[in-house]
Amino acid sequence: MPNKKKLVVLSGAGISAESGIKTFRDSDGLWEGHSIEDVATPEGWRRNPQLVLDFYNERRKQGLEAEPNAAHLILAELEKYFDVQIITQNVDNLHEKAGSTNVLHLHGELYKSRSTKDPSLVYDVKGWELKLGDTCELGSQLRPNIVWFREEVPMMVPAVELAEQADIFIVVGTSLVVYPAAGLVYYVPPRVPIFVIDPKTPEMSGSTKYVTFIQEKATVGMTMLKEKLLKEYL
Repeated sequence: MPNKKKLVVLSGAGISAESGIKTFRDSDGLWEGHSIEDVATPEGWRRNPQLVLDFYNERRKQGLEAEPNAAHLILAELEKYFDVQIITQNVDNLHEKAGSTNVLHLHGELYKSRSTKDPSLVYDVKGWELKLGDTCELGSQLRPNIVWFREEVPMMVPAVELAEQADIFIVVGTSLVVYPAAGLVYYVPPRVPIFVIDPKTPEMSGSTKYVTFIQEKATVGMTMLKEKLLKEYL
């Protein structure tokens, strides 16, 4: 199909939750029973790297058993009709497992490790385990390739560029409270339709004239939206 419309998607924890992956934004502020400070900050890593490695090893092990759900599969299927570009806040690989081919991970990737000396040295984690003593080619310890709290989000620059090029913009499974990712909606060109799928209606400043809120969980909302997209935008 020549000149496909560019469909840019911002996905968040809500899409993975339906595949059984827990989000760290549980009401108690803990992530799988651990304080965010202990397992998702540079200080936590310096204080107790073994705890941090164990924590992400457990997340990887869980993730290997998780399967993409209908929302992931619909986004992959839409590549037949649109130029689909996914920007995800999630560190899992469920979009890739579903068959999506253009996925930009804002907050890093669970199944990759990186050098503590040179952040550009990134490696696949074979299986689920990363251990103390596993080193990069420069001999420094490998850490999870995750953007922790109080660290820069280097992929924001290409994410902003994608938002600026969107013909249609979809927000799914995120209530737009995690910055800087939540700010991406403000880079979408004027008059480009924005669809927000989340059980809660997020606060959005400025005009919402071109915003459609679908107050459903990701699987239900994406099923509804797919019909609309195929009917109205092809």
